[in-house]
Amino acid sequence: MKTLANLILFQLTWVAAVGGAGYGLWWPGLLMLGGFVLWHCASSAGWQGDLLLAAMLAVIGFGADTALLQAGVLSYATPLPWAQAAPVWIVVLWAGFALTLNHSMGFLRGRPMWAALFGLLGGPLAYWVAANVWNAASFGGNDLQSLIVLGLVWAVLTPAAMALAERTREPVVEPVGNQ
Repeated sequence: MKTLANLILFQLTWVAAVGGAGYGLWWPGLLMLGGFVLWHCASSAGWQGDLLLAAMLAVIGFGADTALLQAGVLSYATPLPWAQAAPVWIVVLWAGFALTLNHSMGFLRGRPMWAALFGLLGGPLAYWVAANVWNAASFGGNDLQSLIVLGLVWAVLTPAAMALAERTREPVVEPVGNQ
């Protein structure tokens, strides 16, 4: 049940962030992420590692999406705080994504090829929906080329994020009498 709640809360964060950006608002995703984090901390034993992971992926994601913006692969609606860098709502998505890695995305743990395939397909799909359904982003130049670049980037970043999640994951401690 916690896995399903984790997935739903991330999806709500995604819709709040992307939908808000499509309407020129940067804060709805941040507000929803705050609720997601509060729920996560209250319901997850390993929340400290997950919050560290969220902070790390927020920084990594900011860098990756800023590089994609600078390379002309895509641009963002609501480009706050700077037009030359990934916006707040994208960083929110990275932090929310991090909170799924040891939970609703845990099925990819130890499966780097599946994680790469998931990133290859899921990453561009998320940007395509953000651009074509919510008007929160747009592709630079050729849409197909942008989607291919996004797929390749996410094919690398998803297994890397899963490996990072494994490193920050709290170890499961067995009670002394159960050995």
